[in-house]
Amino acid sequence: MKTVEKQSQVNVIGPVGEELQVPDKDAKAMVGTEDTPGSKASPNPQKLRPSVFHSIKFFVLCHSLLQLAQLMISGYLKSSISTVEKRFGLSSQTSGLLAAFNEVGNTALIVFVSYFGSRVHRPRLIGCGAILVTLAGILMTVPHFISEPYRYDRTSPADMPQDFEASLCLPSTKALASASSNSSCSSYTEARHLAVVGIMFTAQTLLGVGGVPIQPFGISYIDDFSHNSNSPLYLGILFAVTMMGPGMAYGLGSLMLRLYVDIDRMPEGGINLTSKDPRWVGAWWLGFLISAGAVALAAIPYFFFPKEMPKEKQELRFRRKGLAVSDPPVSKGEDSSSEQSPADSPEKKDNLAQIAPDLTVIQFIKVFPRVLLRTLRHPIFLLVVLSQVCMSSMAAGMATFLPKFLERQFSVTASYANLLIGCLTIPLAIVGIVVGGILVKRLRLGPVHCGTLCLLSALCCLVLSPLFFMGCSSHQIAGISHQPGAQPGLELFPGCMESCSCPSDDFNPVCDSSSRVEYITPCHAGCRSRVVQEAPDKSQVFYTNCSCVAGGGPVPAGSCDSACGHLVLPFMILVSLGAALASVTHTPSFMLILRGVKKEDKTLAVGIQFMLMRVLAWMPSPVIHGSAIDTTCVYWAHSCGRQAVCHYYDHDLLRNRFIGLQFFFKTGSLACFALILAILRQQDKEERTKATIPNPGLQQQLLASEAKKEPEESRV
Repeated sequence: MKTVEKQSQVNVIGPVGEELQVPDKDAKAMVGTEDTPGSKASPNPQKLRPSVFHSIKFFVLCHSLLQLAQLMISGYLKSSISTVEKRFGLSSQTSGLLAAFNEVGNTALIVFVSYFGSRVHRPRLIGCGAILVTLAGILMTVPHFISEPYRYDRTSPADMPQDFEASLCLPSTKALASASSNSSCSSYTEARHLAVVGIMFTAQTLLGVGGVPIQPFGISYIDDFSHNSNSPLYLGILFAVTMMGPGMAYGLGSLMLRLYVDIDRMPEGGINLTSKDPRWVGAWWLGFLISAGAVALAAIPYFFFPKEMPKEKQELRFRRKGLAVSDPPVSKGEDSSSEQSPADSPEKKDNLAQIAPDLTVIQFIKVFPRVLLRTLRHPIFLLVVLSQVCMSSMAAGMATFLPKFLERQFSVTASYANLLIGCLTIPLAIVGIVVGGILVKRLRLGPVHCGTLCLLSALCCLVLSPLFFMGCSSHQIAGISHQPGAQPGLELFPGCMESCSCPSDDFNPVCDSSSRVEYITPCHAGCRSRVVQEAPDKSQVFYTNCSCVAGGGPVPAGSCDSACGHLVLPFMILVSLGAALASVTHTPSFMLILRGVKKEDKTLAVGIQFMLMRVLAWMPSPVIHGSAIDTTCVYWAHSCGRQAVCHYYDHDLLRNRFIGLQFFFKTGSLACFALILAILRQQDKEERTKATIPNPGLQQQLLASEAKKEPEESRV
């Protein structure tokens, strides 16, 4: 009898399950969610409660937190790029390539997301990708633990007396003895350096591979199982939360870089460095551990979500026009009937989104290039993608090297530079994206007006880009740069350091504030003694008895401050406004793609757009900007015979080339938007002329139909 009762109950519930389109393997879970608490079929009341993992709202919450953490760990390297350069002796070109390797693994596999689609268990695959991102973040910290403690004065922390004398003006015999004791170049050291760099490149590649399934599978999962009227709201919430990830990455970098890199293994006597010292290296690795922990926590719920969940029935209550917006049943039938025969019409034969489920991987790879070329032949699509490539190249270069530019140009700390970007540039860019979406929705902009909005925003952004005048020239560095009209440095006292035997590869700058001349080491300034002034908060190091300095000193340790440090805030305000204006073009340009291509090609067009932006912008742009920055270097450090990090740049060249690249990409985007607007206006003009010119064949058909209707009306 009990089995009969259970079967009858399942039969009663069966139509509901069919209405929700739930697969057979999830029928038990659905029965538990639909039954009443007093049902005899399930005596355990705990199983009767609907699981939180069958709620699409809970999935939206989990996915927002996961994408937030994933973007935070992906963007954290950009906030600490100059610190990683100093710690491991990398050039800007190498560090730019390291930042771009995040996109290599992502781009290589993102195409196959269209192939797999809903074949796989999407939540579990998202969880596996998040676990891989976590492991990549942990792997990124391994170079810190396998490397020796950071030596900012070329000696080990245990040799504190030698550390005091390392950079002073010593007689030739003592200097030779010190140099022989400090030589640490060996094949083991070079091999360890290569291993460290290889580990970081591998970690960045895995970071990109792990992020492949997170966004596309999450968006499709939300769209499949949410109510048709609620899906745009859920996706809007998802993107709004996700956009805070880069800002949080720079904020985390600002906090971590205030701590010393070897905070886990500080020397007994402490350190005599401040965060403004050019040799300061912050705890860059700690941010990766924190971000990886956040991703790991956000990945846990994905292993409990079902492959398919019941489609959401109800709209959110605050939507007053819910009944009017919801789709009628007839449209559903029409859509299903139109999708049943994709091969009937030749236009749908090459629709990769429709035929992908019926193809093998080899067939998918063969079909993809043909559909890619067909999509690229669309002029509006191609120009919009090129304009977005220019904008993304500008954004990628700015996001990667703007902190370093601020450090060098305005003599600010890495922590303060990240704080400015995280509090000004990123929030204003988010505001620009939101404003662009509001303008498109409220004004109901068509393609022509969307093109006009993009053109005006790009033009205003270009007006703010000539920031070449906001900066100042490099101060004089003894033995490296000589400014016309400035006080001579070493020429004041010819032969002042002849008795000193200064090491060529040491870097411990001191600044003569009276003449604004900087010396590479106290030895180059002829200093023979060192004094440490203790203070409650920090200790200050001074060098005295300097034969190359008027009055013999004392001179403080550290580089000279920039003469235009007060311009950093106006510069950042203009940069942030330019980022906001550039972000206004995001939504209208996206709408140009959606409205410009065929309906059956929309999904693939968006995928191709993101793939081309990665290949043409996010991958090469950091390398291009890093190479341009390296060309402005005037003094390279050398480690074991190889060129390492750059210590001094020509500030004028650095400013002109860095801002010049931004100007170049903004000009390219403006030109693309101008061509888009010209083509759209031409198309609109042709459509109007076709509408005004009468069609004789159409008029004859109308007259014939009216003649047939006349006898019928007379009969009535």
